Amino acid sequence: MPSEIFTEIAILGAGSAGLYALREVRRAGRSFVIIDPSPLGTTCARVGCMPSKVALHAGAEWATRKTLTHLGVQGVENLSINLSAIWARLREQRDFFSSSAIAKLRTAAGEHLLEGSARFIEPTLLEVSTSTGVQRIRAKAVVIATGSRPVEPAWLAPVQDRTVTTDALFELPTLPARVGILGLGAIGLEMGLALSRLGVQVLGADLAPQVGGITDPVLGECARARFGREMDLWLGVETRLERTKTGVCLRAGEREAEVDLLLAALGRRPNTDNLNLQAAGFPLDARGNPRFDPATMQVGDLPVFIAGDANATRPLMHEAADEGTIAGYNAAREMPTRFARKVTLGIAFSNPDIASVGARFDTLPPEGVVIGTASGDKNGRARILGATDSLLRVYADAHDGRLLGAAMVAAGGEHLAHLLAWSIQRGETAEQLLQLPFYHPVIEEMLQTALQDIVRQLPASRSHPLGLTLEGSV
Repeated sequence: MPSEIFTEIAILGAGSAGLYALREVRRAGRSFVIIDPSPLGTTCARVGCMPSKVALHAGAEWATRKTLTHLGVQGVENLSINLSAIWARLREQRDFFSSSAIAKLRTAAGEHLLEGSARFIEPTLLEVSTSTGVQRIRAKAVVIATGSRPVEPAWLAPVQDRTVTTDALFELPTLPARVGILGLGAIGLEMGLALSRLGVQVLGADLAPQVGGITDPVLGECARARFGREMDLWLGVETRLERTKTGVCLRAGEREAEVDLLLAALGRRPNTDNLNLQAAGFPLDARGNPRFDPATMQVGDLPVFIAGDANATRPLMHEAADEGTIAGYNAAREMPTRFARKVTLGIAFSNPDIASVGARFDTLPPEGVVIGTASGDKNGRARILGATDSLLRVYADAHDGRLLGAAMVAAGGEHLAHLLAWSIQRGETAEQLLQLPFYHPVIEEMLQTALQDIVRQLPASRSHPLGLTLEGSV
């Protein structure tokens, strides 16, 4: 039987959540081992948010040529693009971000980094398979931060050799002429638009009726119209696949199209299925995921904490950072502390951006809510930017105007979403926000317009002009 090594804290996974947990464990002065099966480097840096944004930026730069003729620029039609060079440059940028994450890990972990695959024997006893053999680790507390991987359903098997996941997309030596994308959530939509803007013919298909996880039907219609101009969208229908001599044929109803390659962007699944959780005595839900308290990240009443994509709840980098911090903090202490979670915030960098903040449309109560709307065709800055199809919807309490949530398809949406997230978390009302300055001409004036729309729908309660504050009242 392998010998046991004792440590106070064992951290499974050296991605974003694991690194933030490690920071708290080191800050508390606890002994630790951090275990990762490789490749090292966070999901965000290697295959997620960073390389996808590099691709989006490259696509946006190349697509700009189409607008230059309207400014009197000549000869644009003679420009060409080397997609192999573009993709090689993307990998260089990706490697920079990934190498930076790896360097931080090695500096923080030092000799306490163990590269291998772990499984639970007991909730605080781990067996780790490494290149030099099997090692057992016994800890006082454990943090599970094992991340996630792309969903690869069995029905893709007949076309597997012509399918890549988002994890493999960036390893392609060049880009094919025609790509079919299965799944149009944030990452599928982002990559579809990036490829389309680089000159690839893109067809995107999803069983959902909307793109980017939109639940507000008004915004859904706006997004379909806007992004349907850049890529063919098959939404709300089942798509069948069939191999051909040169690629894959997609069929939905009477529609049919052939592509050279499929990109499966069907979501991600937590890397917890190989941890031997059930046999080790963990409380699991119907999907086999550990039951945990989101305020403490504790799994049941065990000295085990789960953070990041591994818990399948909020699979976003900023959430992984918070959850890793909570998990590491509590793992290093006798009694767990409960922490308030931040308002939810999700952004697809689709330009115009799709963003959702706070309460989603499909969770709003049927009564007691007013919606403030602002469109880009009424905003001077949006008109200058050619973004008149931008649309912002802000949800507020019908009694006092307190902001509940918001959603948008808007130029500069990444910035509007942050302003709204901060405001919602602080419990601001529409009238209070209108007392703050708004410059002109800026996209943020769309928020001002939406807030004014909310106040117009509220019971009248003020005597002084909207947007002004009485001297001495602040």
